[in-house]
Amino acid sequence: MPSPLEVEVQDGDLERAFKNLKKRMAFEGIFKELKRRRYYEKPSQEKKRKKEEAERRRLKKMRRFEAQSRQRKHGSGRPRQRYQSSDRPSSDRPTSERPSSDRPQRPQGTDTRSSSTDSSSTSSES
Repeated sequence: MPSPLEVEVQDGDLERAFKNLKKRMAFEGIFKELKRRRYYEKPSQEKKRKKEEAERRRLKKMRRFEAQSRQRKHGSGRPRQRYQSSDRPSSDRPTSERPSSDRPQRPQGTDTRSSSTDSSSTSSES
């Protein structure tokens, strides 16, 4: 038989004790169990659900193992190199941080808008 959940009430603070009780119940999975037992679950559905839960746990375990092996491979404890905003290569910086000399310059006197609308309006007026 599972042991009952116990929460100590300190200084008459019932709200904090109730909050701690709810946290423990959530951690133990009691709320999920209550929700699941509200309705009858057919044996085939139960098998399917348990199979999916086991697969989810297996994938989570694999992800954790891969993350740990990556940390060991790249040397855990060694901090990554981080750039100061001024030390970063200019291509990595947003355009607002780039110095004006890094920005591409347009030749002066050239208009990027097309002038086809202006010429068509002057030819129809004549």
